[in-house]
Amino acid sequence: MPLDLARSLSWTTAAGADRTLLDELQPNILRPHVREHLTVLFLRFDAQADAAGFLGALAGLMKSAHDHLVEVEEFRAAGTPGSPYVGVGLTASGYAVLGVPEAARPADARFRAGMKASRSALHDPPPAVWEPPYREAVHAVVLVGDATDAAMATRLNEVLDLVPDTGVAVVGRETGRGQHNAAGEGIEHFGYVDGRSQPLFLTEDVATEAAATVGPTVWDPRFDLGRVLVPDPAAPDPEVHHGSYLVFRKLEQDVRRFKEAEEALADELGLVGEDRERAGAMIVGRFEDGTPVTTDRTAGAPLPVTNNFRYDTDDRGARCPYQGHIRKTNPRGSGGFEPPEQERLHLMARRGQTYGERLDDPTGDVPPSARPTGGVGLLFMAFNVDIAEQFEFTQRLWADNAGFPKVPGDRFAPGLDLVIGQGSRPEAGWGPVWGADGQTGADPAPQAVTLRGGEYFFVPSLAFLRGLS
Repeated sequence: MPLDLARSLSWTTAAGADRTLLDELQPNILRPHVREHLTVLFLRFDAQADAAGFLGALAGLMKSAHDHLVEVEEFRAAGTPGSPYVGVGLTASGYAVLGVPEAARPADARFRAGMKASRSALHDPPPAVWEPPYREAVHAVVLVGDATDAAMATRLNEVLDLVPDTGVAVVGRETGRGQHNAAGEGIEHFGYVDGRSQPLFLTEDVATEAAATVGPTVWDPRFDLGRVLVPDPAAPDPEVHHGSYLVFRKLEQDVRRFKEAEEALADELGLVGEDRERAGAMIVGRFEDGTPVTTDRTAGAPLPVTNNFRYDTDDRGARCPYQGHIRKTNPRGSGGFEPPEQERLHLMARRGQTYGERLDDPTGDVPPSARPTGGVGLLFMAFNVDIAEQFEFTQRLWADNAGFPKVPGDRFAPGLDLVIGQGSRPEAGWGPVWGADGQTGADPAPQAVTLRGGEYFFVPSLAFLRGLS
């Protein structure tokens, strides 16, 4: 009998089929894996036997989702460091080279077509201007990460030693490295705490967040396994062997342009002194420390749990504008076009990592002219069960849709997502700014995030990979 995926999972009490699921599932899907230092390898397969042998051998360097969760507990209890993370994903063309029968390949239509086929709908740049290796066919991705550079490098060398002299070629490489603020929290290159508001699939994680929640719960972070896990059709037993669709996109950030947009918006809205930081908070939907812009920031008071909020009390967009990034990509029931439960079906498990070196302090008080204009950004990664209904829906119908969310009374169109929106940027309407009367007009923030390439992968079960050797 197939596993019931219409539920969350307790990993500490998992037995039977649940335990098999965790033993054969790759890490980083149900819970993020720490990977402050990350190397991403892109591979091309030229010979079926060599590719299969490499993947089968690579499985010997990989741990399971269950092993990862045990390592986390051991680290919390005694400070015992865990082992490096190794993850593997295959493209549709990669499955073809491996000789996997058509009926046994992952069935998602967008996965089978590849990211390039969705370029127009997503307003992506033409593939001809993407960076290599994304312009050409990629057959597999291998991710190697750890909390320390030394451990990551050691495991990376072990992976590279497995690559045969012929039949498999490393055609590209990305290097990710975590960025942090003064509090040690992970940030992206614009300087904002990143990785908040993740769907939670493990009951232990749901309980931890609930215990830290102040006041009544207004946002449920619990999501069913069926929103991230897909039966692995080529595995020995798809009823208990699962994987997930991985969306990978290299997003370059023009930090100077973004910081100039913050300054321009503060000027247009008449913000002065320390209150000018609110301009950036409205663009993102959070202040740099991760506090939602909808939340009162009382001096000296502890910050609330940053995921327990909705937009019910801000239906005029006075605190978080409708075009604010986190409101665009997770409207929390306020989108106006679908019931709240339907909106939740579009959310993804995000696992991104920053890349690029910079000379300035990302959180320092320096002018925009001192910020980088390129060479830094985000290796966006997200796990999906339905690429069209999750990643592509979020990008196409939310972030890139000037008419989303629906503004009560159709007073104005919000415009594109102010961070990741792509396409023509019409003038954006703004609701009353934190108590001010009337509607404020402001020029749209220029696009400061550019796609440099990407692809769709399926992250298969360990059982499938071992079976290739």
